[in-house]
Amino acid sequence: MEAKRPESKDESLKSKIAIRCAKAAILLSSLNRRHSSTINHEDKEVEAMLLQREVEDLKVRLVRERAKSKKIRLCSAMELLLQILLLLSLWTFCLMLAFNLL
Repeated sequence: MEAKRPESKDESLKSKIAIRCAKAAILLSSLNRRHSSTINHEDKEVEAMLLQREVEDLKVRLVRERAKSKKIRLCSAMELLLQILLLLSLWTFCLMLAFNLL
């Protein structure tokens, strides 16, 4: 019986220590949540400002990209028109040579 008593005391001490550690962890967690909630509010404001700035930058980039694509489309259309005119001119010249109209 004497051998069982020290083990039961050790076990009860261990369980008490475990309970105290759990309570301390819960208290620290609640303090951390309160502290982090105030920090999170400030961080959320800063993050919202950064996101808004990033959205504005992306909008500007989108407008620039659209303008660039419009210029590219216009240049492509002009190039196609010039190629067609060149082809028609060469074809006309070849026909004139073929029929000895020059």
